[in-house]
Amino acid sequence: MIKFDMKNSLLEKEKFKSISKFLKSYLENIKKQNQGFHAVIDDQKTIKSIENFSQKFKGKFSHIVVLAIGGSALGTICLQQSLKHLYENELKSGKFPKLHVLDNIDPALIQAIEDIIDYKKTLFIVVTKSGTTPETLAQYFYFRSKTDAKKLDPKKHFVFITDPKKGLLREIANKEKIPSFEVPENVGGRFSVLTPVGLLPASLIGINIKKLITGAKKMRQKFLSKSTEENLPFQLAAIQYSLNKKGKTITVLMPYSQKLIRLADWYRQLLAESIGKKLDNQGKAVNVGLTPVNALGVTDQHSQLQLYNEGPNDKLIIFIETLKNGPTLKIPLPKNSDSDINFLKNTTFNKLFQVEKIATEQVLTANNRPNITIQIDQVNEESLGELFMLFEGSIAFLGEFFNINAYDQPGVELSKVLTKKMLSAKIN
Repeated sequence: MIKFDMKNSLLEKEKFKSISKFLKSYLENIKKQNQGFHAVIDDQKTIKSIENFSQKFKGKFSHIVVLAIGGSALGTICLQQSLKHLYENELKSGKFPKLHVLDNIDPALIQAIEDIIDYKKTLFIVVTKSGTTPETLAQYFYFRSKTDAKKLDPKKHFVFITDPKKGLLREIANKEKIPSFEVPENVGGRFSVLTPVGLLPASLIGINIKKLITGAKKMRQKFLSKSTEENLPFQLAAIQYSLNKKGKTITVLMPYSQKLIRLADWYRQLLAESIGKKLDNQGKAVNVGLTPVNALGVTDQHSQLQLYNEGPNDKLIIFIETLKNGPTLKIPLPKNSDSDINFLKNTTFNKLFQVEKIATEQVLTANNRPNITIQIDQVNEESLGELFMLFEGSIAFLGEFFNINAYDQPGVELSKVLTKKMLSAKIN
């Protein structure tokens, strides 16, 4: 169960109450937009199809390679990091295939994955909602040529996750009978982690996707609530928006959990691409946005905290705290140890980890730097499902607060156009 600690947000209670009046109207606007990120978790048919697919191919592959980029990749990376052994791919006795996500087109990355896979025992999952993403298609063409050269059946070594009707991948799937799953038309790539985009690879490596969905449904109930006290996504968005008006233009997500660092990566794209917009809903130039920064406790106490405490006061720090963070490990001190380290006597890594978070929180507050804490019991499928829906729901509300379209990304299109233009000019 997720809890909020907002006492250090440094927002006046009356100010926060004054914007609570917008909850009902914003919720109605969100519903009218028919975005599917909060409805897709009711698709039991797709979940069953994913489970059947996973069962069918159980034990047949040593490696799963996801070919994707951006929102089609970050959720899967987060699921693996958060819910599997931190060194899963190094375990010799692993029960499930080793998962690799090729979220870039760097030739060094492509060559590196070829060095470790056996094509005969590898399944490639190709993910692009549009079916036309050039980076993903380039990866697919490369690995498809390799499997064809080895005379491997593409129906047994490839699965597509793409648009239900259009795009090159859909055409190939229909023509060659390659297994495929759909990305719902009303779910954007960065909101797609709870669709087959994230659920299929998760299921193939042994993650309980039903529990993920259970957690997401718990948070959806809060997201759809008209009670400010219950609606945690609205609360988070309201805090971010209110502090933005006070000059806090940067949001730092800092989980105190090694397993959740890739959640911060996932959220970084979700926030940046959704809220960074030139035009508002009336076409007026507003150039709004919140700059996301990912950090990790306690690691980044030693790399970023100096800036947060004494640099520009333009940040909101969001901590994620886990009450049960791994096994209890005692810190053994050597006999006759120096008095300077006696503070570690009779303590554990768990306690040290917890106290360092509290100390960081207190020093930020003392320096008038706003911070809040999102608290979970432990990192598991249900809590991660809750976190996904919490942040996606907060983005929907932020779109309402800023009066912008949180679901498009016109700012990335020009780069794509110029890339195609330059490559076409070279060919001509």
